[in-house]
Amino acid sequence: MRISAKNLSKRFNREWIFKDLTYQFSAPQTYAIIGPNGSGKSTLLQVLWGQMLPSQGKVIYENEGHEIPGDEVYKHLSIATPYLDLIDEFTLLEMIRFHFKFKKVRDNKTVDELIELFELPHARDKAIANFSSGMRQRLKLGLAFYSTADAIFLDEPTTNLDRKSVDWYQQHREQLPKETIVIIASNQEHEYPVSAEKIDILTYKKGYK
Repeated sequence: MRISAKNLSKRFNREWIFKDLTYQFSAPQTYAIIGPNGSGKSTLLQVLWGQMLPSQGKVIYENEGHEIPGDEVYKHLSIATPYLDLIDEFTLLEMIRFHFKFKKVRDNKTVDELIELFELPHARDKAIANFSSGMRQRLKLGLAFYSTADAIFLDEPTTNLDRKSVDWYQQHREQLPKETIVIIASNQEHEYPVSAEKIDILTYKKGYK
């Protein structure tokens, strides 16, 4: 898969969040969108994965040389963010089963195997409403990591994670298939590999010097 941003720009009222970003994302590279808090990293991610429309420019998704129709793009993507909602009324078991009604599980993992991989066996029948913030984040990441996808978007992925869970995150991120595009929005160097190609969003701020 290839994701091409062409003269991509986003504005809220009179403020340009980013402007004239032209970039090509392709596997097996990992990309880190960097910049200070409030600089627009999350907004850029949402435009790239199609949740938010750009003010100018466009995003083109291609697979094996053919453009992917807009209403089919979601089938190729996997997303984990701190602001992603989970269904509080579901138990962990129900949440995993529900998620994989819409996504194909990677490596044919069973639900029981996924619960072990997420390191949440003690919470199998626990309601999501009673999960800690760290458990919620690990579940979101686990669902994203083990969904079959051509591109995975991670927004500040270690938010709410303790040191042990950060290690868990890094281990599973490194195990992603090589043919996957990985795009991470972060201002924390431990969230992306040293080899990541960095995109400083401040470079695409209108009037930035």
